[in-house]
Parts: sequence; structure tokens; C-alpha cells
Amino acid sequence: VQPQILPGNVTPAPAGSVQPQILPGNVTPAPAGSVQVPENLSPNANPLQFPTKSEEVKLEGNQAITLAQALELARRNNHDLQVSILQLERSRAAVREAQAALLPTLGVSADITRSQSASGQLEDQLYQQEGLLSPNAGVPATAFNGSAQLTYNLYTSGSREATIRQAEEQERSDQLAVETQFETIRLNVATDYYNLQQADEQVRISQSAVQNSEASLRDAQALERAGVGTRFDVLRSQVNLANSQQNLINAISQQQIARRQLATRISLSQSVNISAADPVQLAGLWNQSLEQTIVLAFQNRSELQQQLAQRNISEQQRRQALSALGPQVSLVASYSVLDQFNDNISVTDGYSLGVRASLSLYDGGAAKAKAAQARSNIAIAETQFAEQRNQIRFQVEQAYSTLQSSLTNVQTANTGLEEAREALRLARLRFQAGVGTQTDVINSENDLTTAEGNRVSAILNYNKALAQLQRSVTLRALR
Repeated sequence: VQPQILPGNVTPAPAGSVQPQILPGNVTPAPAGSVQVPENLSPNANPLQFPTKSEEVKLEGNQAITLAQALELARRNNHDLQVSILQLERSRAAVREAQAALLPTLGVSADITRSQSASGQLEDQLYQQEGLLSPNAGVPATAFNGSAQLTYNLYTSGSREATIRQAEEQERSDQLAVETQFETIRLNVATDYYNLQQADEQVRISQSAVQNSEASLRDAQALERAGVGTRFDVLRSQVNLANSQQNLINAISQQQIARRQLATRISLSQSVNISAADPVQLAGLWNQSLEQTIVLAFQNRSELQQQLAQRNISEQQRRQALSALGPQVSLVASYSVLDQFNDNISVTDGYSLGVRASLSLYDGGAAKAKAAQARSNIAIAETQFAEQRNQIRFQVEQAYSTLQSSLTNVQTANTGLEEAREALRLARLRFQAGVGTQTDVINSENDLTTAEGNRVSAILNYNKALAQLQRSVTLRALR
């Protein structure tokens, strides 16, 4: 794609008055955190808050925002992205939990008991019947008992290492999921922003069409009063004006829908309405060939890395399942103290230190069956990797082809717009001179409206294709 000079503003202007503008070479928004956004756009910090009064959801004023600001607001506020980040934090905590198995466990317990047995009371009563003093005296006994136990797994047949590696791979998968979610949100926000730009431009084009129809109606009425026009031309102009007004009403409705769609995507405050601040122009150029773009996508797409992470998770699950068939060796140490109150004997203590080993001789085939499930999951992840790779290539090829055709359409639409403006000017001059018809003027007005819409659609279709191509490639270094 070779750089070219295109007009940077699509506002209708007299023929020959459009000023050329050099297209920017940068195709990515500003880095996250470097864009300043108005504070009134931030939503309520409480996710459980919801309005209960009509005043709380009434839209007040209008705030124009740029695409970079919309992307920054989505990074801060989008709920799907926040959920993905919370899932990543949960996985990091799971890694710390798994790594705790590398350290020994230490536990202490203590209790104080006061007891009196029924047999002791019976013995005391028998002695009393004989007139003797019971050696146990039949009194309640109070005792203190405390113990501490240390356990460390010396050998787990690979179970501990597999559990830690599985948790680490899950953390990596969730981190890639955050990246995937962010890229998806960036594409959706850019698409919604371009749709809003198109809705804004459609309103402007419809307003221009209404003005042109009103001018044509005034010309037809003037000619009718001068006796050189007909009532039929006036009626035709009135019908054309009514159609233009209806198109304007529909365009305004679509504009409101597009505004609320973008506001919902970036989770704005309940009482804020927004509009697009950026002018309609090409977002940039893509200077890579199709083959280079496909290779970049294969290298950068986090979805492929997720499938590899899922494969590694299944591999660790297989090892963990087979470890149940191996020996388990652990070190066990304990220390205890015992004190019987009011027995004239000092505190006694004791300890034990040993190695405990266990081996499962037969589990009915459960461990091997679990390992077989993990092997199937490995095969599934590998198959999904191949399918994801094919889908990524198709997405790149589709976006690249759309990008090329849209750029050609922009060039064609520019030429068509200038020609439509000139044709309308000549049609009005011919009609005012009495050598043309009102039908020629109406047709020229409709052609100009169509040409303006085609140009806006071509530019925004190009921008959407560029955003889709960026999403397909996921250029991490450009974020």
C-alpha cells in the first residue's frame, strides 16, 4: 500500500476547495495511561450500584471524546476485562498455594482437661462402706496436654512438581486470556467508535440533503411564480424534501443508538452522553506484505499460546495422575508435653522422629484412567491449536483483502464526490436558466448524497479493516 494524499475532512465544500492532508503513518493508539480523560466520564466505583431515580439516568450535556480516550476508558472500566484480571489474580494465588508444598508444615495443639471417672467414684464409695480411705480419693483430676508436629514430604513421585507446574501454566493461560480480552475490547471499541463517526456523518449528510432539497424547492417555487415553472416541479421538490427530512430523522435515531452502544462498551457514567471528536480520515497505512502479516500473526496471537498452555496443563495433570502409583515418602517429627496438676510430679515430655512411606499397590485402574483422560486433553489441545492457526490465517487474509479494496474505494469515492458536486452545480444552473429540468436537479442532489455517504463509508470501512487486521496480528510491541 503506497501512501497517498487524501482530504482529511468530509464536510461538503465547493468544488476545488478541499485541502489535501498527508495521512499519518502511525496506526496505533497512544500507550495505556498516557491519555487524559475527563473525570466526569468515570463511572461509580461501586459495581453493585444501580440508579433508582429518573434524575440519575438523565443524560446531561454531551462530551466529545477521541478514539484514544475511548480506548483508555475501556481499559479502565470494561467489566469483561476486569473479570479477566481478577481471574489472573486468582491464578497467581493458586500458584502460591501450590508452591507451599515445597515447605514443611508445622502444627501445634494444646488442651486442658478436668475429669472424674465413674469407676473412680464407685471405687471410692466401696472403700467408704468398708470404712477405708480410697487411694485415689475419688477427686477430679486436671491435666494439661500439648503437642507439636512437623511434616515434610521428601518424595512424592513427581506429584508436587506437577501440581506447581500446572498452577504456573494456568496462570500463564489466564495472563494470555487477559491479553486476548484486551485485544478484543480494543477492536470492539474501535469498531463502535467508527460506527459512531459514520452515524454522525450520516446526520450531517442528511442535513445537507435537506438543505439542498429546500434550495431546490425555493427554485421551483420561484420559477412557478415567474410563469416559467410548473406545479409538477414544485410537488416533486416537496416530495424530495419530505424524503430527505425522513432520512434525517432516521439518521438522528441511529446516531443516538451508536452513542449509547459506545458508552455501554466503555462503561461510562449513567448521566453522560458522548460524541466522536476525531475527524473522519484514514487511521493509517499498513506497510507489511500479506505473507509478513500472516507470520506476525502466528508469532503474536495469544490464542495460539493459550492452546499450548492448555496442552502443558494437561501434561502435568497426566504426570500428577501417574504419581499416585509411585511411592510417597515423608518425614514426620512430633514433640509433646503432659502435666497432671496436683499430683506432685513435674511436667513430662516426649518426642518422635521418623520417616513414613506408602505405596499404592492397586487402585482399580483409577490412576491410569485419569492419565488417559489427560492424554486425550493433550490431543484435543493440539487439534484446537491447528484449527486456531487456520482461523488466524483466514482472519488475516480477510482483513488484508478488505483493507486493500477499501483503500481503492476511498480513491474512487473521492473522485465520485467531486464529480457529484460539479454535476449538482451545473444542474442548478441549467434549471435556473430554463434549459434543464427539476428531475435533473433532484437526481443530482441524490447522487451527491450517495457520493458523500460512499466516501464516508469507504474511509470508515478502511479503518475498521485496519483495526481488524491489527487485532488479527496483535502487535504487542505497538501497545
